[in-house]
Amino acid sequence: MYTQGKVSIIIPCYNMEQYLAETLDSVVAQTYNNWECIIIDDGSTDNTELIVNNYCNKDNRFRYIKQENKGVSAARNNGIKQTNGELILPLDGDDIIDKTYLEKAVKYISTHTETKLVYCKAAFIGQKTGEWTLEEYSYEKIIWANCIFCSAFFRHRDFDLTNGYNANMKNGLEDWDFWLTLLKENDIVYRIDEVLFWYRIRNNSRNNTTAIQASFELMQQIVRNHIDIYRPYTDNLLYLKYREKSLSAKVDTLNKQMIIMTQEYQEIKQTFSFKLGKFLTAPFRWIKNKIKSVK
Repeated sequence: MYTQGKVSIIIPCYNMEQYLAETLDSVVAQTYNNWECIIIDDGSTDNTELIVNNYCNKDNRFRYIKQENKGVSAARNNGIKQTNGELILPLDGDDIIDKTYLEKAVKYISTHTETKLVYCKAAFIGQKTGEWTLEEYSYEKIIWANCIFCSAFFRHRDFDLTNGYNANMKNGLEDWDFWLTLLKENDIVYRIDEVLFWYRIRNNSRNNTTAIQASFELMQQIVRNHIDIYRPYTDNLLYLKYREKSLSAKVDTLNKQMIIMTQEYQEIKQTFSFKLGKFLTAPFRWIKNKIKSVK
């Protein structure tokens, strides 16, 4: 049914014209040649189609699929359905793989048939650089925090035993959700001890409180999607719920405090005693600044 040794690379993309060519170039550069690359255009409004068609015209291993915007999970599922490779490698349209990634992964998974998933070490590109420090996989760890990025190799036949990527994970963490679907407690996962994958950081939005709150909501959705896995961990689930409420309460309290303090400070600045004090201490502040400048 599937072509033995063939890797089907699945690239969903939405308005990635700035980075897509670099991603596709990293596919072309592979030392392992038995691959096909399916690019699923998830309703882009930029020059994605023009860029991909240029690669398709030069190399028939590339294929282009256009769909209306449905999200990355639906795009990956659609792409995988169009493939006939024995192995699947998801790859986002702004990330990069080392030229030897396919060769090394295929060699390992082909000679270790008991292994269900193969990935590697990773690093950042873009607004952040350096190695991406992820804990090495264990089933106990991945229940509570994802330690495998999206671009890992797994067999097509194993994917067919699942319902694919869950479409209700539209705002992130769809990879983590899928690994929990794909992997069972006794499955073997192998990490190549080299950096062969680069994850692009495009902004710092994940650090703001809105993104953190959204992340908790996605974690709740993961629990709902995999309730059989999480049911034995009632205490941990209560802790996650507490953290979510605690974060929300802290953010609300901080915002209210800042508003009150700002209002109070503006009122104090308008009082006669504040203005008089500022006038009387001006010479001392001038001397203090002069001393600092000499130091």
